[in-house]
Amino acid sequence: MGDLFGTDGIRGMANQYPLDCETALTAGRAIAAFFENTATGGSNRFVIGQDTRISGNMLVSALAAGICSMGKDVYLAGVIPTPAVAFLAAARGFDAGIVISASHNPYYDNGIKLFRRDGYKLSDEAEAGIEALIRNPGPLLAESAAIRQVGTVHHLDDARGQYRRFVGGCLSDGISLAGMKLVVDGSNGAASDIAPVLFRELGASVKTMGCSPDGININDGCGSQHPEALAERVVKDGAALGLAFDGDADRLIAVDEKGTVLSGDQVMAICARDMKEKGQLANPVVVTTVMSNLGFGAALKKMGIDHIQARVGDRYVMQEMVAADAVLGGEDSGHMIFLNHHTTGDGMLAALKLVEAMQSSGRPLSELSTVMTVFPQRLINVDVRAKPEIGTIGPVMQVIETVENQLGEQGRVLVRYSGTQPQCRVMVEGPTEQETNALCRQIARVVEQELGNG
Repeated sequence: MGDLFGTDGIRGMANQYPLDCETALTAGRAIAAFFENTATGGSNRFVIGQDTRISGNMLVSALAAGICSMGKDVYLAGVIPTPAVAFLAAARGFDAGIVISASHNPYYDNGIKLFRRDGYKLSDEAEAGIEALIRNPGPLLAESAAIRQVGTVHHLDDARGQYRRFVGGCLSDGISLAGMKLVVDGSNGAASDIAPVLFRELGASVKTMGCSPDGININDGCGSQHPEALAERVVKDGAALGLAFDGDADRLIAVDEKGTVLSGDQVMAICARDMKEKGQLANPVVVTTVMSNLGFGAALKKMGIDHIQARVGDRYVMQEMVAADAVLGGEDSGHMIFLNHHTTGDGMLAALKLVEAMQSSGRPLSELSTVMTVFPQRLINVDVRAKPEIGTIGPVMQVIETVENQLGEQGRVLVRYSGTQPQCRVMVEGPTEQETNALCRQIARVVEQELGNG
């Protein structure tokens, strides 16, 4: 992995390198050239979607200009979830799908995510190829200067409608949302317009929050990163379920009828049991990352389902799923992949599959969630000025060893850098909330001392 691409595309502060207009323009040229050189029977057409950030139009325009300068056409899907762009790329025969979004990050960040023409995310090798072109823009500039028949920009009609019908069609026969009371939190992002319409079309009674984007309120105290207000609203409105998406709607965090927030692990455990009972896990295996709670693996073991752990990042989960012939995988953060329906994590699809489990069982979500016992877990994000190898930082390694020895077999420690933000993530699981919190803070203090940017 290079310096530009992290665990989920290129990400950073908008209007600064590498999310400035000049680099986005070069990235557009590089993407167009890369797919021309690697694709056979290409269409010379690219689709671009975005979330609601104020910087989105600026970056879409720059990226589109770069692609058009290479003689390729661009189709704009507008504000739309990330998984919708993956769907459109595959369904409409585009050479690639591009999303301008920084997912769950604050509004002042933005990013560039890429999908192949089959709807899958790019490999590390493919990203490295594009990055090499971005870093050596001279040949691209010369090539584009010689092109007289440049590409054009089009608006893709009914992009959201096409995606909405696709997701709704993934609901199993005999399952109805008629009369079900839901509260939907769109995180003031890409789900704001489309999610309420989808669930209402399927018969649910929907109340909304976080569905009034203004360009700077995306993920601000709402959505999957901040489900507290949703939990209160679910109880107040007597809803059966609360659904919180992130800024680009590829994540889902759920809230049960009692106001309890469920993690991605808990939702996957519920769906895994439902799918196994229905014979939809032909190969009984689920793939998650090393960040999954210890209780998730224990729950799968009781259900007779194998558990594979991948590197952090939903595309690494996908790679392991394909290798293991798995149809269910995801991350505790709320990315969930139902490979028998879609090629990437999809928050709205995950919501429908959770509703299926509820409707099939006839039980409320609070009862279904008992399938998994959550081990006490604490995660602290420490802002860092640099990202040297963790193993080379003596004091950090010493405190990790001390905590691991204290926990023994009753917990675990995971310290890793974020692939999308300048942060070090310190995660500890332990036998009690008090001990887990204290040990996590102990490690975080040392990380702060050694790497903090304060």
